[in-house]
Amino acid sequence: MTTTVTNHRPQPPVQPVTLRAKRLPAYAAPAIAVVALLVAAGIVYGAGIGGPVLVVVVGALLYLAGLFLTANAVEGRRSARNRTWSALIHSAFVLAVLPLASVVWTLVSKGAERLDANFFFTSMNNIGARDANGGAYHAIIGTLEQVGIATLITVPLGVLCAIYVVEYGRGRFAFTIRFFVDVMTGIPSIVTGLFVLAFWVLIVSPWFSPDGQPGFSGFAAALALSVLMLPTVVRSTEEMLRLVPAPLREGAYALGVPKWKTILRVVLPTALPGIVTGVMLAVARAAGETAPVLLVAGGGAAINFNPFENNQSSLALFVYQQAGEASKYSPARAWTAALTLVALVLILTVAAKLLARRNRLGR
Repeated sequence: MTTTVTNHRPQPPVQPVTLRAKRLPAYAAPAIAVVALLVAAGIVYGAGIGGPVLVVVVGALLYLAGLFLTANAVEGRRSARNRTWSALIHSAFVLAVLPLASVVWTLVSKGAERLDANFFFTSMNNIGARDANGGAYHAIIGTLEQVGIATLITVPLGVLCAIYVVEYGRGRFAFTIRFFVDVMTGIPSIVTGLFVLAFWVLIVSPWFSPDGQPGFSGFAAALALSVLMLPTVVRSTEEMLRLVPAPLREGAYALGVPKWKTILRVVLPTALPGIVTGVMLAVARAAGETAPVLLVAGGGAAINFNPFENNQSSLALFVYQQAGEASKYSPARAWTAALTLVALVLILTVAAKLLARRNRLGR
């Protein structure tokens, strides 16, 4: 009979397998940034080679280098490269936002001086160089009328042109339209002003004048602005219409819906938010143009509610004129007018976006 002896030796405890890698603590990156700025300040100010801007630049470079070395030592090379590139992306975002924030802060800080009722409800008529009063009421009226008329002219033409190019256009004619729209995108504003001056002001306007003489008007400025707005509206609308999924069109056609009704009820509501964005970009450009208004509307210090007769000003032209005036009160008016122009475009953009959201196809 054979006897088997089993040796019951104690086994070492089994170590649990973990997939968690070493990670830097949450405070590591801010701490590295603070140390990098301190070292950069010591280098820059100690050597006397620059100011705060150079401190930020040197500190950013030291931060990237320190973050990479620290993460490489703790987390490994792959994670270190990921952290470094993420920091570069965030730095690029900050660099893109800083100029915008600087512009907004400058406008608000310098434009707040004349944010009063006198500025918004009086004009520059009979205002001398030593008079602290005077406002931009006439320029606000001119901007609203000129940009409004230009928008009424441009949006239907631009949207219909884009619909033709995307939905119907084939062959050389559609290619020609695209080509000239691209060419018009790069036309300087002064050229459009000269075109309207030569065509409308000098040739057409005498027909409607009682004395047969050419004359400036806000409507002429609106025509010049519409020429500038048209390529932006056409190109943005064209791209938005191309982004509408083909199954939406095919589903409507399968139900027997005519093509024109499909475009009107399906395609346009789907692309409406993007179209509105393109229109507001065009409006913002038109509202900030100075040369066309100066050439064909002439400007003016008095209030003119009639865009079809006599000179008319705009906020952009008002800023230009006040910036060149030899008066100690003019810079404050110019900054407040610039702030008003930005706020006006912002209000119009927000209102258009809210209106587009209420009229989306999904609602």
